[in-house]
Amino acid sequence: MIEKGTKIEEPKGRLGVLLVGMGAVSTTFIAGVEAIKNDLAKPIGSLTQMGRIRLGKRTEKRTPLVKDFVPLAKLSDLVFGGWDIFESNGYEAARTAGVLSETDLAKLKPSLEAIRPWSAAFDKNFVRNLDGKNVKKGATKMDLVDQISEDIRKFKEKNGLSRCVMVWCGSTEVYFKAEKVHETLRNFEEGLKTNHSAIAPSMLYAYAALREGIPFANGAPNLTVDIPALQELAHEKKVPLSGKDFKTGQTLMKTIIAPGLKARYLGLSGWFSSNILGNRDGEVLDDPDSFKTKEESKLSVLETLLQPELYPDLYSNFYHKVRIHYYPPRGDNKEGWDNIDLFGWMGYPMQLKIDFLCRDSILAAPLVLDLVLFMDLAQRAHMKGTQEWLSFYYKSPMTAPNLYPEHNLFIQEMKLKNTLRYMMGEDQITHLGLEYYD
Repeated sequence: MIEKGTKIEEPKGRLGVLLVGMGAVSTTFIAGVEAIKNDLAKPIGSLTQMGRIRLGKRTEKRTPLVKDFVPLAKLSDLVFGGWDIFESNGYEAARTAGVLSETDLAKLKPSLEAIRPWSAAFDKNFVRNLDGKNVKKGATKMDLVDQISEDIRKFKEKNGLSRCVMVWCGSTEVYFKAEKVHETLRNFEEGLKTNHSAIAPSMLYAYAALREGIPFANGAPNLTVDIPALQELAHEKKVPLSGKDFKTGQTLMKTIIAPGLKARYLGLSGWFSSNILGNRDGEVLDDPDSFKTKEESKLSVLETLLQPELYPDLYSNFYHKVRIHYYPPRGDNKEGWDNIDLFGWMGYPMQLKIDFLCRDSILAAPLVLDLVLFMDLAQRAHMKGTQEWLSFYYKSPMTAPNLYPEHNLFIQEMKLKNTLRYMMGEDQITHLGLEYYD
């Protein structure tokens, strides 16, 4: 817990951005930042760059840009590096991803070509539909962790970095539940040395980052840092964590639409969600066990949002189905289709249909930017462990034990901005407004 108006260290020096997975999301993020730095694009979708925050009463008309209100790292100070099982440089990987046009990529080619991924810690048991040759080898999982740490140290030294943030932008790992090896840091470290089968590659990166005092953000629905062992390490090293699963297309729509339906006390009979996408993420999710991980993340949103235990007449019996279909011709241009069966006054039925033809990585890239800057801010504000105020960015927000997550996008935004106000010694906004009518 930080105190109101706490002393925040200034963002001096260069900030290293460590990306696990140099695929569509990472390359779109890097390309976008480079384009913004060169006045080739605007930071659309980024709260840190385009968002404003109200301070004080409405009559005061104080609404600075977020980036002018809190001490964030400048985009010019960001340096990129990362790991991937494929050897392609940033430019080649971006072309393969097919998110950005050849025209845009040509303008950014030198910057992207300079980024060459380090060999990755990879285990096909956790991501079955991918295979690459740029893979680390070690006798134990602890050996792999040490190699990841060595990559980080060399990156920092080579680029003269003062600090780093790590973001998981890799594929969704297969579904599994926490075991005894995840219960304590001691158990976990012993498991690394004995190659415990329930320690996933994402956990190796997270452990390495935390051990090095580097904030870690999890952009996939993997278990990763949502275990007691790594929470323990984060508190021991005084490092912030956040996750999990970037909130982009269909789930973004659910966290916008469902709160509105609930606010008007409209009942729900069923919500059917179908997706088609053809990128590497779609290929990975074609494996049922990886899809199970994503499904758990997507299904949890409505149940928590609508609180059927409190509103049984409206939400106790709704049917929720989620499907993801791998369809290569669509590439990164995902289509999310929702059919929502409602009922209103006197139980009369209604329907709402949403067809969101979105670009997954275009939606995800600004989230990566914001998380990099906010996680670095949290570190400099001496915040540690789970950063629930960053729930705004995730499908399955991490919380304290036995605390349900807040999925309402508008409450999440208020939580985020009130945290920033609190950090900077400003009054939090309640929107009560009675003072204007005294």
